[in-house]
Amino acid sequence: MDGSILTEVFLPAILAFIMFGMGLTLTPRDFTQLVFAPKPVLLGLFGQIILLPIMAFMLALNFNAPTYIAIGMMILAACPGGTTSNLFSHIAKANLALSVSLTAITTIICVFTTPFLIKFAIAYFSVDNPIEFSLLQTSLGLIAISLLPVSIGMVVRYFIPNFALRTEPIFRHLAMTFMIVIIIAICIKERNNLADAFPTVFLYALLLNVVATLMGVAVGKLGKLHRRDETTLGIEIGTQNSTMAMLIAISFIQDPALSVAPAVYGIIMYIGATGLVFYNQLATKTGDSTDS
Repeated sequence: MDGSILTEVFLPAILAFIMFGMGLTLTPRDFTQLVFAPKPVLLGLFGQIILLPIMAFMLALNFNAPTYIAIGMMILAACPGGTTSNLFSHIAKANLALSVSLTAITTIICVFTTPFLIKFAIAYFSVDNPIEFSLLQTSLGLIAISLLPVSIGMVVRYFIPNFALRTEPIFRHLAMTFMIVIIIAICIKERNNLADAFPTVFLYALLLNVVATLMGVAVGKLGKLHRRDETTLGIEIGTQNSTMAMLIAISFIQDPALSVAPAVYGIIMYIGATGLVFYNQLATKTGDSTDS
C-alpha cells in the first residue's frame, strides 16, 4: 500500500468509520439542549470555538514555537472533543447530557469553522515558507469524514436503536486503539522533529491542556452554572479530538510534521480531564457529607 492510498483513502476511511460510531451515540434530543438549556451550551461553544483557539495562538507566540508545532496546535484547537470527553464526563459524574450535546453541536459547527482557523494559522505562521492548503478541499473532506458519517450513525440509532447501543462500545474502543496506533506511527516517523522540539511541544501541550481545562471551569463559574456543568465545560474544552487533528495534518495538508503537536496533546490531554474527575468526585463526597 503506497503512501497516497494510506493517507488519502485508508486513514480518512477509518476516521469516518469512527465518526459513524460517534453518531450511534447521538439522538435528535441531544441538539435540543441548546433550546431548553441554552446558557451552558452557549458558554461551552464560546470556550471551544473562540477562547481555546485564542489561547493556543497566544501560547504559540509566547513560546516562539517552531512553525510546524504552532500550526499543529492550532489545528488541534480547531478540533473540539468527541466521545472521549463524553466518557470522562460520565466517569466524573458531570453533566453527560450537556457533554453529548456539545459534542453533537460542535461536530456540525466545526465543519465550517475549522478550515478557516487552519487557513489563518498557516497564513500567519508559515509566511517565509508557505504551506499549501485548500479551504474548499478541507471543508469537503470534513463533511465526508465527519458530518456525513455522524448523520448516518444518528439515522441508524433512530431506526435500529438496539444495534446502535450494542455496537457503540466497539466503535469507542476502535477510536482509542486507532488514536494510539497513529500516535506511535507519528512518533516513529517524526522522531527527529520530536526529539529536537520535545521540551517545547511537551510544555506547550501541557500548559494548553491545563489552561484550557481551568478556563472551561472558569467560564462555568462566571456563568454561575452548577458545579457539574463547570466540570463538564472543563472536560469538553480541555479534551480535543486529536485524532481528527492528526488526520487533517496527514491526509488533507499532507504534512506529517504538523501532526506532532496533536499527537503529544493526544497523550497529555488526559491529565486535565483526570484531574477534574478526581476534583468532582471529591467535591461530590464533601457535599454529600455536608448535607448529611
